[in-house]
Amino acid sequence: QVQLVQSGGGLVQAGDSLRLACAAPERIPSNYVMAWFRQAPVKEREFIAAINWGSGVTYYGDSVKGRFTISRDSAENALYLQIHSLKPEDTATYYCAAHDSPLPIGIATIGADEYDYWGQGTRVTVSS
Repeated sequence: QVQLVQSGGGLVQAGDSLRLACAAPERIPSNYVMAWFRQAPVKEREFIAAINWGSGVTYYGDSVKGRFTISRDSAENALYLQIHSLKPEDTATYYCAAHDSPLPIGIATIGADEYDYWGQGTRVTVSS
């Protein structure tokens, strides 16, 4: 079982950049797929990006391409989400997630139901 602890987030201004972090106390196996989702009030959880922990191959949701970057530090067991040019519509609770078996990076990784472990969520509020 993997425990995921998130940090970062808060209140930011439109146009700012922000980095969210997701750390695991123990080593994340290389066959895991890690991902970021977000959920705005009264909306469904939305896929942002996924990364194959071993290879570093990434996949992004169509709505976030260009401003969001997923990355990992295997040595630190840490997952990151860098967000540039924040917009008010980026306001949401952001979650990291882990899928604990091999999964092809791509369309198969966008469903929240695929993920076995979740971080506690971190709120990002973007003011205009």
